Amino acid sequence: MSTTRPYSPGDRGPEPSGASGTPAQGPSGEGASSGAPAGEAAPSSGRQVRRMSFAGESGVVPLARDFTRQALYAWGWLPAATADQRAAAEDVLLVVSELVTNACLHAEGPEELWIACDNKVLRIEVSDRGSGQPAPRTPHRAGRPGGHGMFIVQRLCLDWGVIRTPGVAGKTVWAELGAPA
Repeated sequence: MSTTRPYSPGDRGPEPSGASGTPAQGPSGEGASSGAPAGEAAPSSGRQVRRMSFAGESGVVPLARDFTRQALYAWGWLPAATADQRAAAEDVLLVVSELVTNACLHAEGPEELWIACDNKVLRIEVSDRGSGQPAPRTPHRAGRPGGHGMFIVQRLCLDWGVIRTPGVAGKTVWAELGAPA
């Protein structure tokens, strides 16, 4: 489903970062550091957060996948004990690849990757400087090359959307996937 809601429906409420549409300093309130995790959430909340800045980086898609893979190991998603858990981790890596690739192709490049996980949901946010609006191609043509990124995101995720902050260039595209059982 394509949406411009700042967060998915449900009882979790707005995200603590800039996801609510307010200017973001990041989930931990600190500036981003190049590739380094910026602030894990308090253990009592069960929420774990990692943030990566792409400033001055090249090869950002594999960099984003490696960063995400490290987070999945730290959070216990990997190594996967079952085929379902392995598939869930691969889905996360694919969605990260698609969102970062879209930022590269259509939005002047990504600025930041933010991922957060609790016991039920993993949320991915990719911020960029672009003004476009991501959307799955309609109609989707499976046999044609290219144009499948947002269709893949839509199919794999519980929900996804776009956050824009008034008066600020760019946007954040977010997606949420269910945690493995």
